[in-house]
Amino acid sequence: MRSSRPKPLHQLCGRAMILYVLDAAAQENVRATIVVVGHNATWVEKELSERARRDVPLTFVEQNEQLGTGHAVTVSLSTIDDAIGVTDGDVLILPGDTPLLRRSTVSNLLAVHRERNVGLTVLSARMDDPTGYGRLIHAKDGTLERIVEERDANVDERAINVVNTSIMVVRQSLLGPALRRVGRQNAQHEYYLTDLVSVLHEMGHLTASLMLEDPSEASGVNDRLQLARAERVLRRRINDQWLARGVTMWNPDDTYVDADVELAAEVSLLPGTILKGHCVIARGAQIGPHAVLSDVEVGESAYVGAVEASHVRIGADARVASFVVLSPGADVATGEIVTPLTHRSH
Repeated sequence: MRSSRPKPLHQLCGRAMILYVLDAAAQENVRATIVVVGHNATWVEKELSERARRDVPLTFVEQNEQLGTGHAVTVSLSTIDDAIGVTDGDVLILPGDTPLLRRSTVSNLLAVHRERNVGLTVLSARMDDPTGYGRLIHAKDGTLERIVEERDANVDERAINVVNTSIMVVRQSLLGPALRRVGRQNAQHEYYLTDLVSVLHEMGHLTASLMLEDPSEASGVNDRLQLARAERVLRRRINDQWLARGVTMWNPDDTYVDADVELAAEVSLLPGTILKGHCVIARGAQIGPHAVLSDVEVGESAYVGAVEASHVRIGADARVASFVVLSPGADVATGEIVTPLTHRSH
């Protein structure tokens, strides 16, 4: 079970990590997206309200006491019930620090859960080194019997390499009654969300697991090494996506494109180019090498060399030579040529 306490590593590829998780959770027929916040709640709510997808309205619930993941879901129960109403649905529970999780994986988890008609399905992963993760214990009939956290596991249980990803789907009508049976008799004296498995199993409900094909999707980000590894994977995914859409990257391994950037076909990105924030680059534009643009709009067939710019607009067919620093708010006109000798600060 990963800690519910906030970590200083709140940015990933220019976005809050949870934004990637919210993207993965954006499935069809989702009635509500509820974010449980704790420390720095005001900042988190403001950040997510401004930057999350507009088609996924968010509801925030504050967890004033940090009493574990089970408690985090408990404080949101009334909000969940209001969102789902009298029609029994399913509740998808995701941790906020798994930015590599794919939307297709979440879609498959929901589909399998409904096909099996079970009360709870946990997404599991097989790890070469399961250190730090809860272990899945299956009954002889193949159903999921319980999840034991590493601190509470015995020697045999720690040898199991099938682990909990902290991602699960629970039938809404079972969630509240099961949570009320979860106690704090564990090493951390917290309400473990994973105890839902043993509670529902003992109540006679079917509980199951679904194995991840790519275990890296469940990787959490708790330190700078994990952050760097996750960034590398996400940047590769982003670059592959744009290459498939007709963008040219002279060296994809040396080109950094944030998830919120918009690129048209036939854009060329030269080595060392960094596009941050909400950059919009029109067809035929050439950027770089070693350009650093943040929230910049570039028109069709414009050329931008080794330029540093933030919150500016560059018109179509304009040419901004290398070593120009454009001040925030600058507006380069269509066809204008800007060099270090001609440029004046905005």
